[in-house]
Amino acid sequence: MLDRITGMQICLKVASLGSISSAARALSVSPTLATKHIDAIERRIGVALFHRSTRRVSVTEAGRRYLSEVESILLHLEEADALASDHQVTVRGTLRVSVPTSFGLRVLAPILPKFLEMHPDLSVDLDYSDRVVDLQADGWDMAIRVGRLEDSSLIARKIVACRTLLCASPSYLARHGTPRTPADLRTLNCLGYALSERLGDRQWHFGAKGDIVQSIQGNLRANNGDALVLAAMAGIGITYAPDFLVDRELASGALVEIKLDQPTVEIHAVHAITLAGRRQPAKVRTLIDFLVEHLAR
Repeated sequence: MLDRITGMQICLKVASLGSISSAARALSVSPTLATKHIDAIERRIGVALFHRSTRRVSVTEAGRRYLSEVESILLHLEEADALASDHQVTVRGTLRVSVPTSFGLRVLAPILPKFLEMHPDLSVDLDYSDRVVDLQADGWDMAIRVGRLEDSSLIARKIVACRTLLCASPSYLARHGTPRTPADLRTLNCLGYALSERLGDRQWHFGAKGDIVQSIQGNLRANNGDALVLAAMAGIGITYAPDFLVDRELASGALVEIKLDQPTVEIHAVHAITLAGRRQPAKVRTLIDFLVEHLAR
């Protein structure tokens, strides 16, 4: 009977190298034995893991889902061995992370090289997108989300505090005046973020609980916060954004903060999100710990 663990290892290596013979050489087994392992797994689970041709082997969609789980299983086994022998767990494998575009580019990207340098056996697959992904269905190890969390079936860990700011360029405020109340925004050009309920393109929420709702209008709406910040810097209008989007612009004087007689809405924090009901792999725990440590500075 063929060993299932060895079969899993062979399948992962084939997916990585794109070749059964290359995977066999890397694992010191014969190509014939490697093929037998793959065939045995495919018969057992009833689906093809690979598209095979004479030139290359590629992973099927079913294979991608299966191998994502297999990688997690093998990493858990390695961690269990390390814990039992009191050895430090080596962070390895592929870490798939979904991250909001602006937060990813402005906050994560500058510090990620240091993380990768610390863990040379790890590769990171980033999805820069403001859409809310389904971690399990889409095969992501974790996601980073800004603001309130709705899905209680997920595990969330705060990685950094976040507040909202109302901003405009000095030139815009010089031409149109500085608003003092939420109602003053009705006659001003407000740049709307299309994917937010509270900082959106039709109404903005104010007050710590977000219970003060002000209708807005403007000539620009976008599903990306950086685009709105650039427009605000150009003197087009007012933007309502998380602090990480405008910190540099405020520090340089390109934008100025507008303080109304009501506080901006609280969006609480930026969180790392993982699936409930399973122990987090070392690669996930390590990245979350790294972010908490470095973003607290």
